[in-house]
Amino acid sequence: INRPAVLLMISVVGTYISACSDSEKEDLYGLDGEETFHFDFEKNKEVYTLPKFGDHFECLSCYELALDNEAVCKSHLQSSVNTWTFLCHPPGAPLLYPRDPLLPSKPNILVCQASGFYPAPVNFTWTRDRLTINSSSVSQAFPQSDGTFTQFSTIELLQPEEGQEYICSLEHPALKEPATRLLIRTISITNTNNPPRSQ
Repeated sequence: INRPAVLLMISVVGTYISACSDSEKEDLYGLDGEETFHFDFEKNKEVYTLPKFGDHFECLSCYELALDNEAVCKSHLQSSVNTWTFLCHPPGAPLLYPRDPLLPSKPNILVCQASGFYPAPVNFTWTRDRLTINSSSVSQAFPQSDGTFTQFSTIELLQPEEGQEYICSLEHPALKEPATRLLIRTISITNTNNPPRSQ
């Protein structure tokens, strides 16, 4: 019997990362290049990073499994360091951009993006007019399909002023010196049509 039929194929790429070092540990699940959840080992809980919509899934035994995986990772860490040569890949030049168009005295957020590095994480440092900013936030390191990572850091601009200089610097084991990106606010208070200049 000939009947019309429809075949629907969906291809997804799942990612699982379990990693450790002398001082840090990471256990992360992802789907199609997006993180779905990771474990916060300091707070002893899962952190779900998907938007909250529809039915929310929970992995009730995953935290115990993550603890077991980290114990195995730690037990193999020293022998791996003595046996293998690890290749580090540096991040490219950081991208620095505002979330919204920059306007004088209008609150905004500056984003600094590091991409293409291995291993994770990178260390972000921010300065405004050559003074260190300590109130930045840093995202998880997101795995990419080529085995490298992307990570973001943000700072809030509560009262941006004309002529302020912002610098985002990246530190990573594969870099001999920090990679930096400079953004200078050049918007005139009387002329808001000029875009910010990134160098």
